[in-house]
Amino acid sequence: MSIEPSPLDRAGELRDDPGLVSRLRGDATTRVVVVRDGRARIDGDSLLRVAPREVGDAEWALLGRDPDGTAVLLAATTETADSIDTAPDETWLGVRDAGGRLGRGDSDLFIEGVALAAWLRDAPFCPACGSRTELRQSGWSRKCLRCGREHFPRTDPAVIVAVESPDGSRLLLGANATWQGRMHSCFAGFSEAGESLETTVHRELAEEAGVRLSALRYESSQAWPYPRSLMIGFRAVAADEDVRADGEEIIDVRWLTRDEIGSALRGEGPVGLPGPASIARALITSWYEERA
Repeated sequence: MSIEPSPLDRAGELRDDPGLVSRLRGDATTRVVVVRDGRARIDGDSLLRVAPREVGDAEWALLGRDPDGTAVLLAATTETADSIDTAPDETWLGVRDAGGRLGRGDSDLFIEGVALAAWLRDAPFCPACGSRTELRQSGWSRKCLRCGREHFPRTDPAVIVAVESPDGSRLLLGANATWQGRMHSCFAGFSEAGESLETTVHRELAEEAGVRLSALRYESSQAWPYPRSLMIGFRAVAADEDVRADGEEIIDVRWLTRDEIGSALRGEGPVGLPGPASIARALITSWYEERA
């Protein structure tokens, strides 16, 4: 994953202006990313931005500014105007479908929009007292009008780990039961309360694959909006090659040689791999290219 700053300016300094979103909705130069059920419109290799007048009922928020200074709003909706709603279903895509073919700025905007739209849709009530909340900060916070608490979009940390054999010649991948054996990937799991990321890595690998680790290092991270995760990528070295699938979440674990990984990256087997939009794919590719 890229270590360069995002070309998208989130314009956080503008969010406290209470009339900002309303004014931008009335500005013909403003562009809008419409998100519906975790998907947005994709036009070729670009994230589609439309004029505010093309959007019907929605929850609105400020996403930021494009590199040319154009303001970009989010419209989180289940209904849109005819010009959007009648577009072919295949142009409404999720991050898994389209993230790998978008440029960095569009990809960052896409993930931000899907994540924020989910929060706008799913969290209208105060979790403390149950009262309805009011949107503040251009869609980035909610204020409970009864108990006064402020609430913000949640981000849940999760680790994802590429594990190599002690001699570095093979990579360990697992098949999640949800995938029914169609794909093998890196091992992942959410951090629990009071747990460091490193502790999470050791626990998840022990639980899912019976693996003990002798080395561990941070590699990169990726925001993942399903539903609100931050995937924190690690590379690890196994203490030995004794592995076992837990049989519940992970139904198969396999040590794969570098040649086998190269073949899988080309789509030739022996296993299916995650798509190009995922950090899992980036971790696997990084390991493969190190000594290829």
